[in-house]
Amino acid sequence: MFQISTWLRLAFGAFALTCSGCTTLSGATNTVIAGDSLVLAGTAPGNLCLADVVRDTVTVRNTYEPDQPHTVLYEEGVDYTIDYGKGAIARTPDSRIPDFSTNMLYGQKDFDHNQFTGFGNAAHFVFADYVSRTGFSFAQPVAQPALLPKTLAKLQAGGPFKLLAYGDSITAGGDASARHLQFQEHYARHLAALFPKAMIEVENGATGGDSTVQGLARLEEKVLTRSPDLVLVGFGMNDHNINSVPVDQFEENLVTIVTRIRETTGAEAILYSAFPPNDDWKYGSHRMEAYAAATQRAAERLQCAFADVYGLWMRVLERKDPPSLLGNNINHPNDFGHWLYFQALTSVPLDMPR
Repeated sequence: MFQISTWLRLAFGAFALTCSGCTTLSGATNTVIAGDSLVLAGTAPGNLCLADVVRDTVTVRNTYEPDQPHTVLYEEGVDYTIDYGKGAIARTPDSRIPDFSTNMLYGQKDFDHNQFTGFGNAAHFVFADYVSRTGFSFAQPVAQPALLPKTLAKLQAGGPFKLLAYGDSITAGGDASARHLQFQEHYARHLAALFPKAMIEVENGATGGDSTVQGLARLEEKVLTRSPDLVLVGFGMNDHNINSVPVDQFEENLVTIVTRIRETTGAEAILYSAFPPNDDWKYGSHRMEAYAAATQRAAERLQCAFADVYGLWMRVLERKDPPSLLGNNINHPNDFGHWLYFQALTSVPLDMPR
């Protein structure tokens, strides 16, 4: 069987390896995807991101990266069946694929995660590589001018460049299985490939559990004293929770954070929105659309670059169920979800305004 992970390495050499086996290539008719994540309950089918899958291009395994020591390759007809037209995979009755219906949060409504010790989806994920005949690009540009001229100039000039990520537990790397699979690490490799003379350092200043209130309180220590060149700023997941930060205050806090970064360090920033958490989680207000819109408004007010993670995530959810993207089954992206964040960042224009 043709294995996409092998094909990517042959086609792209070392760069494909640094992308950790999750690369999308869009042409006139075909899209290659690696690492598309699923949880499968019983024998019910689960959708891949894309339909119209090409036969003999599918590989299904239990690890995001294909060459891990504990990787198990599942066998079509033995462990799973696939509807190529619909782009849907289902477990067989005797499958080796873990049954998501045994997950402690499966079917739970309005659940309090504090009542479930050891919750999470890591043990239930399967990851699929495949080719689809559907032309599709995950990186959908938001209509905005190029707002990173200093970043572009410094990257083009080469030399030291500090990329600093600032936000909540998602930005801190929550539920990515390895540091190099966190979205800011993907983005740094992307920039390094575009600007090989740049010496890019990634620093993570994020703190789990933070809203923009704590983000303001920690700003001096975590960002302003660290001499960044470009700051990725992402909040909202904790702000949007019940009895947390109102939307209007959230927007003002983002404006203050970016303004202080600019005035104190001279760095540019990219603001990025957050995705909706599990609909069945007790503590979510489930108003993430409002917080995503507030993030974009803050960016527009500041004339700051903006990455639309929320919009991309919602496009993916048109086919996929939320648990298939959630590492903790609540509000952390899995490895494929971190790659989706990275895709949103790549849609931000770097070219100088013309």
